Amino acid sequence: MSNLMLILVGCVIGALLSAIVARVAVRRAGARAKVFSKRAQSAERLAEIGSMTSGLAHEIKNPLSTIGLNAQLLGEAIEDLQIDEQEKGRMGRRVGALRGETDRLRGILEDFLEYAGELRLDLRPTELNDLIEQLGDFFHVQAQSSGVQIRLDPSPSPVTIEIDSNHIKQAVLNLMINAVNAMKDSSESGKELILRVSSHPSGDASIHVIDTGPGISKEDQDRIFHPYFTTRASGTGLGLPTARRIAEAHGGSLELHSEQGKGSDFSIVFHPPHTHEN
Repeated sequence: MSNLMLILVGCVIGALLSAIVARVAVRRAGARAKVFSKRAQSAERLAEIGSMTSGLAHEIKNPLSTIGLNAQLLGEAIEDLQIDEQEKGRMGRRVGALRGETDRLRGILEDFLEYAGELRLDLRPTELNDLIEQLGDFFHVQAQSSGVQIRLDPSPSPVTIEIDSNHIKQAVLNLMINAVNAMKDSSESGKELILRVSSHPSGDASIHVIDTGPGISKEDQDRIFHPYFTTRASGTGLGLPTARRIAEAHGGSLELHSEQGKGSDFSIVFHPPHTHEN
């Protein structure tokens, strides 16, 4: 076979290989495009569902408020009735149960809207020692009514970070409420809620909410941050997921260290570059 023929054959084979490679590349690109399209459609669908459920929750809140107001008025009217006291008490308890369930449902809706709503952060320099002092003062009476003492453990040096203080206060308050509830039914004395601020050589800073309660089992530690998981009959199961969402929105994390019989330590950890000591 002449050199010219070999060159022609080589060109044909090269062209065929190029065509095959191009076809494979086109197919792969098409497959990737389909995957991306499905993901985009799924994300759009989830956003649409989220918007619908949020709107539905708002729509439910309005008639729910009307029900609660009328239940209150009905309870007041029952008190004024000139009827047998035993019958009046029975009717009052039924209306009271209605009001209680209405308040509970309103709380569930508010927690859901808070969890599902968009977080818009207003980041400003905030001193963490001041923040836990404000929360300790605010929560002191509620903790004391449950037999829990609040103790502050600030950082030796002021630690200032850029955060949305209102959202972080909300996250820490959720952790404090959970901590008090964990200790509320304990018969042991010395129930203590500790608010601690720590700074680390890496530049990280953290707010710890530490309780001396019964601790959390390993099994529950794997599920406790899942929405609607709760070990309490009256809980909505959104307090911890909301706190974690707020921490992550700040580029941080919500960590848990717990041992049964030795209490729990929930910490919101903030990472550089937002952290610095004064």
